Amino acid sequence: MARVLYLDAAGLPQRWISREDAAIHYAKDNVLWALGDCRDLRGGWKRNGERSCLSIAPVIAGREASKAPPKQVALTNANLFARDRFHCLYCGQVFATAQLTRDHIVPRAQGGRDRWENVAAACRGCNQVKAARTPEQAGMPLLMVPFRPNVYEGLILQNRRILVDQWDYLARGLSDHRQWERAC
Repeated sequence: MARVLYLDAAGLPQRWISREDAAIHYAKDNVLWALGDCRDLRGGWKRNGERSCLSIAPVIAGREASKAPPKQVALTNANLFARDRFHCLYCGQVFATAQLTRDHIVPRAQGGRDRWENVAAACRGCNQVKAARTPEQAGMPLLMVPFRPNVYEGLILQNRRILVDQWDYLARGLSDHRQWERAC
């Protein structure tokens, strides 16, 4: 089932919520504005025998402004592999999650840090060949420059079923350094 993109009052993406949670925002009159083609959410039965129905938009903005800056995208293997689209950034082949590893471009043994700009998805074979060397030392150039995803990109990484209206909204905040394809 598709999730709803929840924004703050200023239009900054906050998180994905369930359609049921979106219905609660509607019921509490906490939806400032909404975008996209609504889908019906059916509920219980009314006393008159009719079934309740609420139209839920795929993008809703709450009435409150966010008090905190948007959260940084957590550096997890799941997010990393999604950022790199399940490709090994050395050989370019696509792999299942279980076959990918987190490679430190500047190895930790050489002072490299565990941060977005210094990690890449690598298949087990390439990671073993590269070992504790930099790509230059190993003669294995990277196929893409690693980057830190912004909040818009982070939300795209978290949801594999993004509706067109949601994609159109999130695409406005994508970094110029990365070409993204619609993920749905």
